[in-house]
Amino acid sequence: MPNPSDSNDKVDINANVAGKPIAPMQQWLLLTWIVWLGYRLLGLPIFISLFNQTHPDIIGGIAWQGLWLIPAFILTPWMLRGRSPYALLVGSMLTLVYLGASGVVLFTRVYGSSWLEIVVYIVDFALLLFINIWLFMLLKRLPSMNNVVKKPRSR
Repeated sequence: MPNPSDSNDKVDINANVAGKPIAPMQQWLLLTWIVWLGYRLLGLPIFISLFNQTHPDIIGGIAWQGLWLIPAFILTPWMLRGRSPYALLVGSMLTLVYLGASGVVLFTRVYGSSWLEIVVYIVDFALLLFINIWLFMLLKRLPSMNNVVKKPRSR
């Protein structure tokens, strides 16, 4: 088994310190992240406009979600690669904030919203929960960040 410190920040996607492959976790994270971004940006405003009795503006909802997702768009390249433990740790903290906000919105919508509207928010919450699960599992499989020994540079 190769030493993780020999690769100079390159992570072998087929094996890690624990011997478990990380490629499936990266693929699930990639898929869930893209589905959540698309759902949050387009699906949520469209479904809420359809299911809410006041029929809010779809374009305004998409613009609002686009503003809300700016930090997620900035983090997207690192989430898609899924190799840097530092970036994934920051991504995990950010998605926990999104998960908390989604849970609060879901909790407040339970009182006074239609069942279909509640399902729209449950899907958003579930996608964020799965993203956090994949991030946690991937971070457990990536090499440790605190005991990496770098080779000296050759001159």
